[in-house]
Amino acid sequence: MRKSPHRGSCSPRRIQTARLTPKDTTMDNWLPTLMTATPTEGFELAIKLSRMTIKSTQPDAAVRDRLRPDYAEDAGSLIAVSQVVATNFATIAAANGHWRGS
Repeated sequence: MRKSPHRGSCSPRRIQTARLTPKDTTMDNWLPTLMTATPTEGFELAIKLSRMTIKSTQPDAAVRDRLRPDYAEDAGSLIAVSQVVATNFATIAAANGHWRGS
């Protein structure tokens, strides 16, 4: 795995972590940073990133609601969703220097 030349260059006290408030969840400002304090917060952010991708791709909530039963019980669809979340989590983990060596 290739290491970033910037890994560890930020002071942990100066890193903005992802703590989303209701005002941050608009489509314009829902992802202020990939930095999180813990792996658990990183995983939660990966899920949020995956969900927002779907929302951006299909902005009509009624259509998303109508389609949900089609994939909710489809093992292949659920595995595909898990793969997307895993890819997003890997991206977030890399951005966090795998939680700064911890």
